[in-house]
Amino acid sequence: MSRELFWFGVVGGSAMFVHFSLVSWLLVPAGLSPLVANILGFLLAFKLSYWGHRLKTFNAHHVPHVKALPRFFLVASLSFALNETLYFLLLRYSQLDYREALLLVLFVVAAVTFLLGRFWAFQGVRQP
Repeated sequence: MSRELFWFGVVGGSAMFVHFSLVSWLLVPAGLSPLVANILGFLLAFKLSYWGHRLKTFNAHHVPHVKALPRFFLVASLSFALNETLYFLLLRYSQLDYREALLLVLFVVAAVTFLLGRFWAFQGVRQP
């Protein structure tokens, strides 16, 4: 499990960096609202997240995409729904800057994503 946690951190951190960078340095400064930019950031970072977790975190090289991709997309979508809800609440009811709120939300939701990815999306297909 320590190997999985290491790669989850590397892959998740990379996807989080892509997501955060797109939202904070490109999309919001270009005029999109933070919530809309967050949706686009999620969609763009998803591809990196799926392939990284499939190949490195959960070592699921042999699982068919027809099984893993829909499951992981559901996991990511549920995590994102939680992300967007928490982000909305923090933007609306806290004094946090949108960047601080986004970082906080991304870290909280990462734990949910790991657990669902490990115990459901890629379940039964990891190589020892």
